[in-house]
Amino acid sequence: MTKLTHLNTSGEAHMVDVGGKDETKRSAIATGTVSMTPEALSAIREGDAPKGDVLGTARIAGIMAAKRTGDLIPLCHPLGLESVNVAFDFEHQSIRATASAALTGKTGVEMEAMVAVSTALLTIYDMAKALDKGIVISEIRLLEKRGGKSGNWKAAT
Repeated sequence: MTKLTHLNTSGEAHMVDVGGKDETKRSAIATGTVSMTPEALSAIREGDAPKGDVLGTARIAGIMAAKRTGDLIPLCHPLGLESVNVAFDFEHQSIRATASAALTGKTGVEMEAMVAVSTALLTIYDMAKALDKGIVISEIRLLEKRGGKSGNWKAAT
């Protein structure tokens, strides 16, 4: 079994010491979906949602959340992100959010991409819940990560 890096020799949770690691270019991409009624999707697409620009607000929320990941996830390092992007695609009865994060540093940005996409989807939910109470957030996952000691990884399609 792989040794869990956030547990010390006594099995207690701790923050990993990255002080001796080399800085490398690191990036990650995460995705997830929010499914809803055709009427709610149409209102978002047309800009007719009661709370205003749903996707613009969700994009900003995702970016802001990525920058605060170290405050939200207990053992994550606070990072000086160089870029965060959040994009949306309309699919059949859903909106797909895709977030990317990048930096040159000593630890990866997978959690930052995951927090960005999760927060963007939660923001869509919040802004569209008046249109559809049955909105479902799903399929949040890491698609790809690059850099660092473990190298590159890409999810199977």
